[in-house]
Amino acid sequence: MELVTVTDEGPIRIVALNNPAKGNAISKPMAEQLQVVMKEFERRDDLRCAIITATGTRAFTFGADVADPPELWRAIPTVGFKPLKPVICAVEGWCVGGGIVLAMMCDLMVCGSTAKFYYPEAKLGLTGGMIAGLVSRIPHKIAMEIALLCRIIDAQRAERVGLVNEVVPEGEALAKAKEWATELLGMAPMVVGEIKRMVTEDIIPRGPSEQMAIHGQRMAAIRNSADFVEGVAAFREKRPPKFEGR
Repeated sequence: MELVTVTDEGPIRIVALNNPAKGNAISKPMAEQLQVVMKEFERRDDLRCAIITATGTRAFTFGADVADPPELWRAIPTVGFKPLKPVICAVEGWCVGGGIVLAMMCDLMVCGSTAKFYYPEAKLGLTGGMIAGLVSRIPHKIAMEIALLCRIIDAQRAERVGLVNEVVPEGEALAKAKEWATELLGMAPMVVGEIKRMVTEDIIPRGPSEQMAIHGQRMAAIRNSADFVEGVAAFREKRPPKFEGR
């Protein structure tokens, strides 16, 4: 089974978490697949907007799959992938744990009227830490209520506090997201991209877990580079290295 499905409707890419039998819990392979398809979205000039959604209305996602824990950062916008193109999240049903992190890092969010947001990590005794970024996106006290008291936030309150842009009837979140994506196609791509770059890179603070994930990717790129292989070979062969910057 494809854990992530991809449908390109012209310049709009629709990406769906696809394991409804497990509440679309994000497993290691699901996070990796999501990162791959969104990195392709980054590179493709013919794709202008992405929607991240999920199969079914029971749950957007129950969060990380405890039976196959992911490197969750791979699935997170601005961390695992960094498109300077708009990403909309369409949520139906439960949005739990790391699902809130995924959703809050998108540029826009619409949810069905029965959506519920729940971050239970303080009750479980474990957190990845990226939830700290929520305080940069909604009022501080509300973010702390979600993270520390593990309150369940319904769709209507999520809209009131600015976690979501709009609440629509159950089952209509994706349709509304498509409307917004179509509207975005009429905007100047360079302007949209520059506004997004300034907001995500220069204005919204990055939490420690975000910074660590981004730094880790940079260090991994160096460890996996051709220059590293060349450097080790040159050292062993006692010759000057011939680095190529890749």
